[in-house]
Amino acid sequence: MVCLGNICRSPLAEGIMQKKVMDAGLNWTVESTGTNGFHVGEAPHHLSQKVAKQNGINISRQIASKFKKEDLDQYDIIYAMAADVATEMSRVADDKKIASKTILFLDELYPGQNLDVPDPWFGDEDGYHEVYELINKTCDAIIGKYAVTINQVNNQNV
Repeated sequence: MVCLGNICRSPLAEGIMQKKVMDAGLNWTVESTGTNGFHVGEAPHHLSQKVAKQNGINISRQIASKFKKEDLDQYDIIYAMAADVATEMSRVADDKKIASKTILFLDELYPGQNLDVPDPWFGDEDGYHEVYELINKTCDAIIGKYAVTINQVNNQNV
């Protein structure tokens, strides 16, 4: 999960997806990072933490990090929270590998529409609630899509 500063959208996505993965009994690694590096070492934005906590998710121990090209080797899928984030990721890493591994996050909920998760940084708390709900729905779509695929593969190997 990649956004700009790794303090608003992507920490929420990491926390929400980690909870859903755990609840579904899946063995997935879910992490987040940012492209601009301005907040490296910081905890998520206080409103991201507040909204997550209100929904039973604790993201307070997350620490912002900066996206690096080695992330492409470590993860099967990398979700960009917005088109500008994907563009910045391309500057850091090999375009071919980026294209094969990067998906705009909301394309999992709204395929082919190339929508951005709104950045709540400039708004009030309501924006964080809206982003939470959007990310939550998209995480459900991702779990539904990939958990079924993984279960089919696992059943073939039984």
